[in-house]
Amino acid sequence: MNRSHILAIAVTAACANLAYAAPASMLPASNPFAKESTLPFRYPAFDKIHDADYAPAFEEGMRQHALEVEAIADNKAAPTFDNTIVAMEKSGRLLDRVSTVFFNLVGCNTDEQMDALDKELAPKLAAHNDAIHLNAKLYARVKTLYDKRDKLHLDAESKYLLERYNLDFVRAGANLSDADKAKLKDYNAKIAALQTQFSQNVLKEANASALVVDSRAELAGMSDKAIDAAAALAKKDGLDGKFKVPVVNTTQQAPLAVLTNRATRQKLLALSLARGSHGGPYDNRDVVLQLTRLRAERAQLLGYPSHAAYILDDQTAKDTATVNKLLADFAAPAVRNAKKEAAEIQAVIDREKGGFQATAADWDFYSDKVRQEKYAFDQSQLRPYFEYNNVLLNGVFFAAGKEYGITFKERKDLPVYNPDVRVFDVFDANGKQLAIFLHDPYARSNKRGGAWMNAYVTQNKLMGTMPVVANHLNIPKPAAGEPTLLTYDEVRTMFHEFGHALHGMFSNVKYPRFGGTHVPRDFVEFPSQVNEMWMAWPEVLANYAKHYQTGAPMPKELLDKVQASKKFNEGYRTTEYLGAAMLDQNWHQLSANQIPTDVLAFEADALHKDGVDFPLVPPRYRTTYFSHVFSGGYSSGYYGYLWAEKLDADTVEWFKENGGLLRKNGDRFRQMLLSKGGTMDAMQMYRSFRGRDAEIQPLLERRGLTGE
Repeated sequence: MNRSHILAIAVTAACANLAYAAPASMLPASNPFAKESTLPFRYPAFDKIHDADYAPAFEEGMRQHALEVEAIADNKAAPTFDNTIVAMEKSGRLLDRVSTVFFNLVGCNTDEQMDALDKELAPKLAAHNDAIHLNAKLYARVKTLYDKRDKLHLDAESKYLLERYNLDFVRAGANLSDADKAKLKDYNAKIAALQTQFSQNVLKEANASALVVDSRAELAGMSDKAIDAAAALAKKDGLDGKFKVPVVNTTQQAPLAVLTNRATRQKLLALSLARGSHGGPYDNRDVVLQLTRLRAERAQLLGYPSHAAYILDDQTAKDTATVNKLLADFAAPAVRNAKKEAAEIQAVIDREKGGFQATAADWDFYSDKVRQEKYAFDQSQLRPYFEYNNVLLNGVFFAAGKEYGITFKERKDLPVYNPDVRVFDVFDANGKQLAIFLHDPYARSNKRGGAWMNAYVTQNKLMGTMPVVANHLNIPKPAAGEPTLLTYDEVRTMFHEFGHALHGMFSNVKYPRFGGTHVPRDFVEFPSQVNEMWMAWPEVLANYAKHYQTGAPMPKELLDKVQASKKFNEGYRTTEYLGAAMLDQNWHQLSANQIPTDVLAFEADALHKDGVDFPLVPPRYRTTYFSHVFSGGYSSGYYGYLWAEKLDADTVEWFKENGGLLRKNGDRFRQMLLSKGGTMDAMQMYRSFRGRDAEIQPLLERRGLTGE
């Protein structure tokens, strides 16, 4: 999900029983957003889009959308489902086109002009959205229909759409007094601006916080090619003779697993941990305090005790007590396991006569040694078998073909926004084209960290659109001519993000509001996590895990070791995740009069209170660079990965019980879950598929948390 869907009410003009024409466009025909793209599946014409095109398209898009909505609200005819709900679903096409492309590219290919426009647009779009949701005449039409919904003879999807529209308006403040609506508009504008500021600070701080060293010796353990790349990056930035290693968005950094120089490891982790909290232009501490206060005040205005209570009320978890219990139930066993893992790390250090106590900067380096001792292999042995193209074509695509019967064909004729982006046509089992898929694998300085999926075009029958979806990763790009060899985690991420892509590709809904991944935030990770299971499925792994030079398959003994070590380091992985998820809840369960003044002190106290303040395992994200919750769509929702993993682990058991990677299983999962988008209650959807609620035991076993 991304900010291209900032408008809860979706997209285009003209409606039944509405006697007006679509507003005449004031946008020059030369603007690439003036009309729908003529490329296949309305694929964006990236080669024709320039920075100067965005602002006028946004301005005209908001103007047209406002006129369309005004005409719906002022319609003299009695409200009907078609002239009100369907009309709103069809409104705002121009705004949707430009929003989708702009916000997707701000995430993966931004520049100074786009950043400036992003900052300028945030409050304007918030105000535009408010003007719709706080339009009393418009809501009166929706409420009239909602109150007699059982008498309208609507099909199930249409009735659910009406119910969702009514809820959207209520949650957006439609029932507030005029004075409170004015307050709400002010909150929304300020919150939108602060979220954008946070996001831009994180990206700029990551670039500014890169590790710079003076000698190759300080980077010992990294490959010669990686050190050469660090030298080239330093030279590019005017630091001739030095070496520069970029910092990614998570707390832990990949080089920590291989750097033999302990001082370098400590310096790198310290740079990572300090991001956004050490002064300077990109410090996010004040932004966090302002944002948290405004979110809490807005929630109170809307009748909720906290921002978390407001958000969770519309998620499948429903309330803070449920989320707190979920996280708390995992905390003690996760930390207990992490401490056992730490003891094993310290034992290695002591045997090597290291003469020091392990710290967080030592974890990845020495945990790989523990892995080698316990399972007789380390991560470096895997990478030659995980070449990027092979993983994508013969792993990710192969598994999808076996499970769903779909096929892929790469094409070079469609424009891309960066030369590294690859484009594939996706064909259904009947040979008919299903979607277009973009794959953007490499890290860039103008690309936000992490990995994600987004849609450039979302499927819906109302507008006759088919999916154009993209996956974005942050794999370090090798030197020219060198292979891209992945880590185990990077392979898992590829399968995970493609699970989101499948959710978008298989969408088969009538209305834009429900297309693709438009489901509750704590449900959206479920299909993607299920797709991770195929990365280590023997039939799939054997098809892609082949040596990049010889083509030899991964030796069975190495494969067996990989399978045997699947629960290795789970204490660490669970604890660092819980630290971040609990920070999210601690910040957003505050009431407006509880906002602290010291961000780092509050963070430390919160981690201690929740029992996850184990110094060797810092949170996956600290507050000041936690983009998921302070600039993205996961505020009060980071718990959703664990919530969804409960469904995922139970679903994996279902696949195993029913024969595994079979078309009949994939077809059932597609038909009953992936194709339905947001057309019904998410947990009802899950129960229909599984035949019952999810059980917790498979997740506990997966994470090695079942014993003392």
